[in-house]
Amino acid sequence: MLTKIILLSFCGGLFCLDRIFIQVMISRPVVVAPVIGLLLNNPYAGLIIGVLVELLWIDRIPVGTYIPPNDTIVAVLATSIAVLAGQNLGGTTPQIIALAILLAVPLGIIAKQMEIFIINSNNDLSDQALEDAKTGNIKAIEQKNYLSLIKVYLITVLYLFVAQSLLVPAVIWFYPKLYSPILNMLSLLYYFLPLLGIAVAINTIKLRGAIPVFCAIVLILVVAWEFFHAS
Repeated sequence: MLTKIILLSFCGGLFCLDRIFIQVMISRPVVVAPVIGLLLNNPYAGLIIGVLVELLWIDRIPVGTYIPPNDTIVAVLATSIAVLAGQNLGGTTPQIIALAILLAVPLGIIAKQMEIFIINSNNDLSDQALEDAKTGNIKAIEQKNYLSLIKVYLITVLYLFVAQSLLVPAVIWFYPKLYSPILNMLSLLYYFLPLLGIAVAINTIKLRGAIPVFCAIVLILVVAWEFFHAS
């Protein structure tokens, strides 16, 4: 398992570089999670997690100086926790997926603060690069750019490694000890997350009347579910 965690940490670090350097959208959760799942021989779980995380933060995009929560890290961690824990618990169930997302989301918010810290720490390199530009030292400017990228990559890899090393064994240990009501809650959460994500996506469209229509559809589905479940 340790080898897989190390591999996923390095791969996740590469994906996160797309957020600041390559920027060809391969850092989106809907791309990252299926790839991580494929590396763990469970692309289906990765696809489910990728879609759920993508929908949850589809309205949070980096515009100007705004730095959104790191949904790339959430996608990597949620997929890793769900699949690796599932491999040791008899399968990646909907409850494990819901639990993995629940654990990974706060770490994405913490990663946002980590990104802010890295950006502030790179201000000194930026000032030094400006001085190098005045003297025409192009090579020194390139070195500082590479240094900042290496810093982001290594910190991200370390963050992913520590988070996985702590959370995967923890889930494997305490998940079998969860009581039935908690498992039922996780099951409900698994089916609630797509509805929450769709609501977030609809809110980004800003169509008049879209939200009431969505709520009406959800209400009809809930009533139908209760009717057939009671029957």
